[in-house]
Amino acid sequence: MKAVQKVVGTMAPLPRANVDTDQIMPKQFLKRTQRTGYGEFVCWDWRRKPDGELDPDFVLNKPEYAGASVLVSGPNFGCGSSREHAPWGLHDWGFEAIIAPSFADIFFTNCTKIGLLPVVLSEKEVQYLLDLAAEDPAAEVTIDLVDLVVEAPGLTADFDLDPFVRHRLLAGLDDIGITMKHSSLVDEFEATRPAHKPVVA
Repeated sequence: MKAVQKVVGTMAPLPRANVDTDQIMPKQFLKRTQRTGYGEFVCWDWRRKPDGELDPDFVLNKPEYAGASVLVSGPNFGCGSSREHAPWGLHDWGFEAIIAPSFADIFFTNCTKIGLLPVVLSEKEVQYLLDLAAEDPAAEVTIDLVDLVVEAPGLTADFDLDPFVRHRLLAGLDDIGITMKHSSLVDEFEATRPAHKPVVA
C-alpha cells in the first residue's frame, strides 16, 4: 500500500446523501478476480442516461473534473453492502481521498486498508467545498495527514482520525504489511511448531 502523508488536488463535487456501494460499484462488475481495473465501472448507472449513453451532466463525465483526486460528497457516504470493490473502484478511478460529513463504518475501514483517505468534516465545511468545486473546478484542496488539517481557498479545517489508522496510512501498511512487521515472531513460532501439524508453505 502506498503511504499517504499529503493529498493535493482538485475536487469532484457529488452533493448527494447516502451514496451507497451498490451505486458506486454495481453488482454485475463483481465477478472479476483482480483487485484492480474497477475504475471504469464507478457509478456506472449514474453516469448514464436510460438509453445507455454517457450523461454529460453527471460530475464524473464532465471534462473540467477529469483528474480530480478528491471526491467531496454528502453524509453517510458508502452505505449499503460491505463490498470492498467500491473503494477499490474509486481508488482506481484516481481518487486519493474522499471528504464527507460521515461515512458508513465498513466502507470507511475498507478505504483505510488500501490507502484511500476518508476525511470527516462538518456539514458546513463540506458544503463550502462542494460550492467551491462547483464554482471553480480548478480550485485545489490540500489534506495533510501529518497535521490533520484540510486547506482550500477560504477554508482551513481540522479533522480527526484514529491514531492507529493514521499510523498505518502514514507508513503505507495494509493488513499484510502489519503482519510482516512481526515476521520474526512468526518465524519463531513456526520453528517451535510440532512437525506433525500442518504448515502453510
